[in-house]
Amino acid sequence: MKSSDLFARAKALMPGGVSSPVRAIKPYPFYVERAAGSHLTTVDGADLIDCCLGYGPLILGHAHPDIREAIERQLEKGWLYGTPTPLELDLAGIITGDHPAVDMVRFVSSGSEATMAAIRLARGYTGKQDIIKIEGGFHGAHDAVLVKAGSGATTLGVPDSAGVLADLVAHTRQVPYNDTEALEALLAGNDDVAAFILEPIMGNVGPVLPNEGYLTEVREITAAHDVLLILDEVITGYRVGIGGAEVLYGVKPDLATFGKIIGGGLPIGAFGGRREIMELVAPAGPVYQAGTFSGNPASLAAGYAALRYLHEHPEVYRRLDEATRAIGEVAADAGRGTFVRMGSLFKHFFRSEPPRDYREVKECDTEAFSRFWKAMLEAGVFLPPSQFETNFLSAAHTDQDIEQIADAYGSCLFA
Repeated sequence: MKSSDLFARAKALMPGGVSSPVRAIKPYPFYVERAAGSHLTTVDGADLIDCCLGYGPLILGHAHPDIREAIERQLEKGWLYGTPTPLELDLAGIITGDHPAVDMVRFVSSGSEATMAAIRLARGYTGKQDIIKIEGGFHGAHDAVLVKAGSGATTLGVPDSAGVLADLVAHTRQVPYNDTEALEALLAGNDDVAAFILEPIMGNVGPVLPNEGYLTEVREITAAHDVLLILDEVITGYRVGIGGAEVLYGVKPDLATFGKIIGGGLPIGAFGGRREIMELVAPAGPVYQAGTFSGNPASLAAGYAALRYLHEHPEVYRRLDEATRAIGEVAADAGRGTFVRMGSLFKHFFRSEPPRDYREVKECDTEAFSRFWKAMLEAGVFLPPSQFETNFLSAAHTDQDIEQIADAYGSCLFA
């Protein structure tokens, strides 16, 4: 059955025919039959180089043998116990060892759940009500962070989804990315802020990179106002290197959230931070958090295998950085828009200068991007189907893949 036929059936069974909005490609999404390494094979018979990679988790590519073997070994033993497992200690030990700011960690089932719990914990620890997020920053699909971008720091938050209570998001303020003056001004006028949560690199509209010194100054400002800093490393964790953005930029948050790569391609999330804060989480303390699938052994096994491989093969990060640099050199020659990269994250923005915040991202020519995306797909390269999503590379991308991606950028940007 072809993708068009499957989608016609899906629309009668699922809202919009998809399980997540970004997958609703017009006129219909392609359906994947299998994946291996850096390639997807669709039900229509197309072979595509994958630069989406599940929106980031698959840094080793699809069906990596080490991860597959780890999952298979665990499946032979069972895949849900509802009890603690030794694997929790193995994965927690790696994460706490790689992140100086993380003394303790709690596993959950998704990045959204991790950020939701971290915000609740920050409020429980500080006794304060408000939080601050970045305009356009994405921290999952829970109520406290579904606030319309651009509502501004000086006004009350406005819900970005039907069903979200205005009273709830009234406690969520926003400031632009790369703007420490706005953060300082907001905190100077509000002593009821529990936490500032931000992606160190804006991933869901990017990558949009921090200005030099921005994250260091953010840390200084939040500490001066007794506000907890939460680094949302769901995307950047193990994507920009061992230790994530915390180590890359030398900034030490109070709490951090993780997901994607730490599960090796299976569902997972985690939040962690200073011991005195984390010990408030139930059952040790009064901040409640629980989940049937938290610490799922299959996800833990896959994540442990992925992180162990990255530790044993640190050259992965150097090679991926060189690969995006090579693609960027071709894109730059096209003279249309601007190419932004950080390690294995990359994006071509249809804007004359690299965007520094969400408002500048919104200035991009989305119609030009749509034409470019379709041309890239016809050239055999699958990019995330939005100007506002980051592209990724994996260790499975071969030199031939990189050359084909670069050639496609050249021809499709010049078209």
